[in-house]
Amino acid sequence: MTPKVGNIVIDCADLDAMAAFWGRLLGMKTTAASGDWLDLEPLGAGGPILSFQRVPEGKKGKNRLHLDLDVPDVHAAGERAESLGATPAGGPMGDPKSPFRVWRDPEGNEFCFVTAS
Repeated sequence: MTPKVGNIVIDCADLDAMAAFWGRLLGMKTTAASGDWLDLEPLGAGGPILSFQRVPEGKKGKNRLHLDLDVPDVHAAGERAESLGATPAGGPMGDPKSPFRVWRDPEGNEFCFVTAS
């Protein structure tokens, strides 16, 4: 039996703020919320659900897992993310013709914008 990824879970302090940021960034709606847990819509047809879990401790150090988000324009995507509350974690990297850039969500979780091929 081969497992299927059902959820990608991001630990956080503020469920509502994180759901608002990620929901706006990815164009997704909240589908369920209960206590210390909140789900957004699946990431694509049949994809895993993006979930948020309230935890008491703050983020420490670099993520060991992060999302790479394919976009046609890394710069434009970054400007939009910044307007939603993200902060850059450095400048553009990689091939100047198809760069990527690391960002942090409002609670400091890293994610990347990657030039879609």
